Amino acid sequence: MPRRARICLPNVPLHLIQRGNNRQVCFVANEDYRFYLDWLAEYAGKTGCLIHAYVLMTNHVHLLVSAERAAAAGEMMKALGQRYVQYVNRAYRRSGTLWEGRYRSCPTQAEGYLLACQRYIELNPVRAGMAEHPADYRWSSYRCNAQGEADPLIRPHAIYEAFGDDPASRQAAYRELFRYELESKLVDEIRRATNGNFALGNTAFAEQVGAALGRRVTPGKSGRPRKVVEPVSGELFRPV
Repeated sequence: MPRRARICLPNVPLHLIQRGNNRQVCFVANEDYRFYLDWLAEYAGKTGCLIHAYVLMTNHVHLLVSAERAAAAGEMMKALGQRYVQYVNRAYRRSGTLWEGRYRSCPTQAEGYLLACQRYIELNPVRAGMAEHPADYRWSSYRCNAQGEADPLIRPHAIYEAFGDDPASRQAAYRELFRYELESKLVDEIRRATNGNFALGNTAFAEQVGAALGRRVTPGKSGRPRKVVEPVSGELFRPV
């Protein structure tokens, strides 16, 4: 059975996750994390990808990415994955695959979902019991987005920048979001969309994405397929 094509659209944020094969450890030493982030910045620049948020866990990676070209994220992940695997195999005298096949991803509605997805990503170490607060975890974008720590990798989305007129006010407003846990229903929704390669957003967003691609972008239901509607002009594909 052929694999479902990824749902990628220009200027639509993409939440993606890449796991180690059989959930094996991908990062061992501090330099492993640093090399990965350096190469991520390099290939993001070469492919025209903007990284809004990230977290590097020991055996998987979460990224929130936007790009003007639909193929850009795939190009970035292919180049990055190949280079990092070569490094790991050489450094740890191993061979074979490191990643669990293709990365998983979902297009994410900017309004109402992008910041929730950023929180989901940066709270990953807390959910995993590796940190009491996201600021305690070194290998994520939280310290940049919430505390202003310099991170040349991060390119804030327009939704984040609308939080305030200056960096300090934006960071303070962003920190307020972390006073509350993400609702379990929203966590499940993000996981289901990412693992299933479905659109993450409201019904109108899913219908617009489906119309743009000409195929279903939500979990299937019994009965005849519904006809997708035409997208609202300019609403889905605006630059970030």
